[in-house]
Amino acid sequence: MSPVLIAAHPAAAAPSPDVLVAEVYGGGGNAGATLTHDFVELVNKSAAAVDLTGWTVQYRSATAAAGTAWQATALTGSIAPGGRLLVAEAKGQNGTVALPTPDVAGSIAMSATAGTVAVAATADRLTCSTPDECAADTRVRDLVGYGNAAVREGSPATGASNSAAVARDASSDDTDDNAADFTAGAPTPVNARGEVPGTPGGEPAPTARIHDIQGTTRVSPKNGAQVSAVPGIVTAIRPFGSSRGFWIQDPQPDDDPRTSEGLFVFTGNATPQGVAVGDAVTVTGKVEEYYPGSADAAPQSLTELTGASWTVASSGNPLPAAVVLDAASVPDAYTRDGALDTLPLQPSAYALDFYESLESERVQVADTRVVGATNTHGELWVTTELGQNPTAGGGTLYGSYTAQNPGRIKVTSLIPFAERPFPTANVGDTLSGPTAGPMTYDSFGGYGIAATTLGHLTSAGRTPEVTRDQKTTELAVATYNVENLSPKDTQAKFDRLARGIVTNLATPDIVALEEIQDNSGPDDDGTVAADQTLSRLVAAISAAGGPAYQWRSIAPQDGKDGGQPGGNIRTAFLFDPKRVQFVDRPGGDATTAVDVRKTWYGQTQLTASPGRVAPTDEAWANSRKPLAAEFLFRGRTVFVIANHFASKGGDQALDSRFQPPTRTSEVQRVRQAAVLHDFVSKLLASDPKANLVVLGDLNDFAFSPALQQLTSDGSLRSLVTTLPADEQYGYVYNGNSQVLDHVLTSPRITRFEYDIVHVNAEFADQASDHDPQVLRMRPSTGNDFLDAIDRLFEDWLDRHPPQ
Repeated sequence: MSPVLIAAHPAAAAPSPDVLVAEVYGGGGNAGATLTHDFVELVNKSAAAVDLTGWTVQYRSATAAAGTAWQATALTGSIAPGGRLLVAEAKGQNGTVALPTPDVAGSIAMSATAGTVAVAATADRLTCSTPDECAADTRVRDLVGYGNAAVREGSPATGASNSAAVARDASSDDTDDNAADFTAGAPTPVNARGEVPGTPGGEPAPTARIHDIQGTTRVSPKNGAQVSAVPGIVTAIRPFGSSRGFWIQDPQPDDDPRTSEGLFVFTGNATPQGVAVGDAVTVTGKVEEYYPGSADAAPQSLTELTGASWTVASSGNPLPAAVVLDAASVPDAYTRDGALDTLPLQPSAYALDFYESLESERVQVADTRVVGATNTHGELWVTTELGQNPTAGGGTLYGSYTAQNPGRIKVTSLIPFAERPFPTANVGDTLSGPTAGPMTYDSFGGYGIAATTLGHLTSAGRTPEVTRDQKTTELAVATYNVENLSPKDTQAKFDRLARGIVTNLATPDIVALEEIQDNSGPDDDGTVAADQTLSRLVAAISAAGGPAYQWRSIAPQDGKDGGQPGGNIRTAFLFDPKRVQFVDRPGGDATTAVDVRKTWYGQTQLTASPGRVAPTDEAWANSRKPLAAEFLFRGRTVFVIANHFASKGGDQALDSRFQPPTRTSEVQRVRQAAVLHDFVSKLLASDPKANLVVLGDLNDFAFSPALQQLTSDGSLRSLVTTLPADEQYGYVYNGNSQVLDHVLTSPRITRFEYDIVHVNAEFADQASDHDPQVLRMRPSTGNDFLDAIDRLFEDWLDRHPPQ
């Protein structure tokens, strides 16, 4: 008698006492599929809730090699007794019906016909490759193999396809034989709340419309909640960057002007798939308030849907009409005081509320003036209120803390640059025709238009300003922030700055420079000397036809003066030795304070030239120290102090969600102004008739407390206030033309001409983000009678200059 051969049955673990795989579907989004996503559904057959913290759902393909790690989706929360848990996996290109709101979202692309799914009480990825290995792994709670999967319990379940899932029967029996326990059929996903998808050809009723999500305040009343089947028309797509996604807008708005009808669907680094402008969609996801950028700026938030899935109902739909932004629609008041997140919107009263009420809706401007030149990030600023505080150059003047210019709007583009290059615009140009797209918000400027339609640029024909040359009897003193200049910069930048000093500034006799970096630039290697930086600039000036300038500076201690880490920025003086004499007096270094003394014959001097003003005072912590120097011009002593006050870093933004915004950096600048003022007072007490020029990047406005600290007692006069109001600017930030650099003089200097030379701030092509300034002055002799005689001589000499 022949021996009887008995087939070996694959090993199986003991049946799970609680959590089982209830249904597996890998055909989501495939050709012929109705559902858009793959999914795994779990069921808890026990009488007690099971905490799933640290658990995973894992997948192994039927063709995976032995020892290959499984793919895993982490589980969260708990599963109720008798309850279900829906895990959404990868989304395909096809399908018309979204899953019910998933309880957990993953991204595993499962096979429609063959594979293995396990629920495991571990966060680690499984490595078992055979039924016996997996049965022996006590972390595996339940396991289902389907199709020709080698890893399964008993025989694999059959019948899975693009249109069919494999599912347990309603009693959730577990015999540890997948073929016996699972039957193929139409997928029937159910989430923990018992929600099911719409029937083919239809969608479930929306749990919210967009205006319900946006609400009547800045923060959504549904923040943190899952919403399902939110309807809208796709109005724009952002397919690039780290904040990709698309905008939808409800074509059936409510009648509340406070509630926006637009919403951004965030897809992270993934380009949105299967969706196009004009599609009517329903979207499911989690409502979140995104606060972009630095927390110090206290930005507004952007309401988004995250972890989203969507279904396209139809295509080619007309877009909702864009809301027109113009002088009539934008309120004249910028904002109100308070924590804006908590306040109901008043869009008819305040510009920030008006813009927020239109968040993610389509908006439009037309025939508007550029008030912020195109930058390297592909952004420009326009104004909807052409008559609002205009500058001489066509910008918008920021003249007080309460004149925030609510008509300013940033423009970016969603149009591929290869299709439509972003306009290279200068302040004063016009963006003609309509510019339209969703109203967006970011921390680098606040509210703006992500344009899907761009106007055409009409140039105002502006060119960089050229100031006049100083006369023989005039001393020209300039200040120029050269924006982190170092030997790491291209020769083109040195040449550009040099041409600006030679041509546009007309070769001043003295130039105070700010942001001179050390010889290694931003490399944080302990280098503090900047002789290579300064010598290279001097050589470029000479090559551009300028004088053979000499320079003086004091190297800071490493890492003590702030600015770009490793750069060790400092102030420095250039001077033309054929026109002025630098009074070199030893003793100045990084930590030794310059002082004032009188000679035996009564002349006031600095104890060191150059010398730093109170360099160890806490006012200058992590900030540049003032550099004081003595010069002689036509036999007269002139004291010059170059400055670069603490930056505005850490301040809340102008459009902060807290109003008025807190200006924390202002405290240090006021202290710096007080220390500098004390030194000025000491010098003027020694010589009340001294020729003193205080200049540089003070990083604050003419109306700021720091400038008031310097000028309130009359010991210094701010020259920017001597200009016509529409010329009081030399820096443009977020479409506001403002002044951060200053020239101040002692009372004795009465014969002068002052010019902010507009060569950078209003132009897309910049050598620096600051405009330089120049003072042409006639220093006093200190004697009124001699000054009167000298004035007659100077006037004659001006009319008969030496040949």
